[in-house]
Amino acid sequence: MHLLTLFFGTVLLHKAYTLQCYECTMGSSGTCTDSQKECPAQCAAMRVISYAGGIKVVDAHMKSCAAAEECGEASINFGVAKTVISSKCCNSNLCNTQPAPEPSRSSPNGKKCFQCDGQTCTATVNCGGNEDHCISATVNVGNTKSTLKGCASKMVCSSMAAAEIKETIGGDFSCCQGDYCNSASSTTAGLLLLVTPLISLVMFS
Repeated sequence: MHLLTLFFGTVLLHKAYTLQCYECTMGSSGTCTDSQKECPAQCAAMRVISYAGGIKVVDAHMKSCAAAEECGEASINFGVAKTVISSKCCNSNLCNTQPAPEPSRSSPNGKKCFQCDGQTCTATVNCGGNEDHCISATVNVGNTKSTLKGCASKMVCSSMAAAEIKETIGGDFSCCQGDYCNSASSTTAGLLLLVTPLISLVMFS
């Protein structure tokens, strides 16, 4: 009898603490078909915008689950390439119907990190908004390893986001706090490599 009570209690508690959320990814074509999925914590609507050389190259809308630390605004800034993320979270069934707003424009916050310019990583990038970490990333492209350096928000450096970045870029990265803590080194990274690994950064599992 106690086993049956425990079993049904566990099942009912699980159902009580999960949400039904919309799940969707919309690319530049503007089409998005919502499906539904169970989420353990919160629903979210997200917007990801990537810039290369100051030109917007990606503007994607997404809907899915989210953990508390994945809600809000974040960015990762390599100087010539930047990706900004806006996540609007809610905690009732199918609440993520509205798209996330465009991320707010950020102004320099005084923090400085190394960035890569051509073959060296001795240039400076001025961090903006809530970019309070410096970041160094190594991307594996074929048999070549390329290094990226810049600024990042705390959300990007969180343990959950970090695992997704490592899987996406097929390499490794590290965050640190303090001006120029991502010390300089040589690189062969191309502009395209700076943008494409970041698109699935906010694709919540």
